[in-house]
Amino acid sequence: MSEYAIEFDNVTKKFGDKVLFENFNLNIRKNEVVSIIGSSGSGKSTLLRILMTLENIDGGRVMVQGEPLWHRLHKGNWLPADERHLHRMRGKLGMVFQHFNLFPHMTVLRNITEAPMHVLGQSREDARAQAMELLRMVGLEDKAQAYPAELSGGQKQRVGIARALAMKPDILLLDEITSALDPELVDEVLEVIRKLAAEDAFTMILVTHEMYFAREISDRVCFFDAGKVLEEGPPERIFNTPEHERTRAFLNSFLKV
Repeated sequence: MSEYAIEFDNVTKKFGDKVLFENFNLNIRKNEVVSIIGSSGSGKSTLLRILMTLENIDGGRVMVQGEPLWHRLHKGNWLPADERHLHRMRGKLGMVFQHFNLFPHMTVLRNITEAPMHVLGQSREDARAQAMELLRMVGLEDKAQAYPAELSGGQKQRVGIARALAMKPDILLLDEITSALDPELVDEVLEVIRKLAAEDAFTMILVTHEMYFAREISDRVCFFDAGKVLEEGPPERIFNTPEHERTRAFLNSFLKV
């Protein structure tokens, strides 16, 4: 059994003629909290989209809990993954999106219960009980019958977190989850993530521009630049004594290092 939750092994990803990742490597241990920082276009969100099978790869291997994500082994040969394999692998991961992606015509409760019932086969009673427990956890038990249009941005994002957790993922992916929020709503969302990280029950990958939060919550910080991990290490080292000038220049736009 692999010690890693996620392994990128010499991965190549292209968009037309543009090569974003070339022989890209990154390993993330089980129950590790990793923050990914860097400028727009450096590959941060694409990495999460590859893991959620929203973007395919053009070379290399991606492993999730020791199993290939985009490939399957058949009679000793590596073949492209079929939909059945991808569907099974998606069940290991949950993603919270930048722009919430809630269904506007469904109540908060239905947004959380639909996938567990239809994908996991939970009974309506079990799905509702789980959803209410998750809503209590994110402080929104009283919003179960509200519609997304009746919620603030911070409330929508907390529902998005509850919805992801309802699928019982082992790995939680968080893509700029505060960037669409007004500043006064950011901390209510980050507080939920603090609680989850403290439980040490998930592998968590956060793409974020919340530098102080990344410094506080992460086991490791990876600085992406032009499709590469230019620098990585414990938060105190990355934020206090970055080795690369490019890292220092990036952080200087957020912090005094």
